[in-house]
Amino acid sequence: MWRDWIGRVRLAGLVEGTSFLVLLPFAVLKRTVGGYEQEVFWIGSVHGALFVVYALVATVAAVRKELSWASWGWAAVASLVPFGPFVLDRRLKWEEHTSRPAAPREEG
Repeated sequence: MWRDWIGRVRLAGLVEGTSFLVLLPFAVLKRTVGGYEQEVFWIGSVHGALFVVYALVATVAAVRKELSWASWGWAAVASLVPFGPFVLDRRLKWEEHTSRPAAPREEG
């Protein structure tokens, strides 16, 4: 998954999406039960940093022309929607496999 930029975008998206899923229950508990301010602050800070990393990795991949600008746009939208990076992962997985050049055939 780390070999190319699309794989890096997929990995960053999955990590960022997972950090949101970790943050969500604490944020709900903070609003309903009270407390959990420190947990929400720290997990939210990590999630925010991972969001920035995801955006940067996707932008670098698009600038290097390894990720289409359409997929970059979908990555931007997916980063704002709950479970979006997980849904986008299927599209990027397909794009990753179709963009690789075929291995050269051995003659003989």
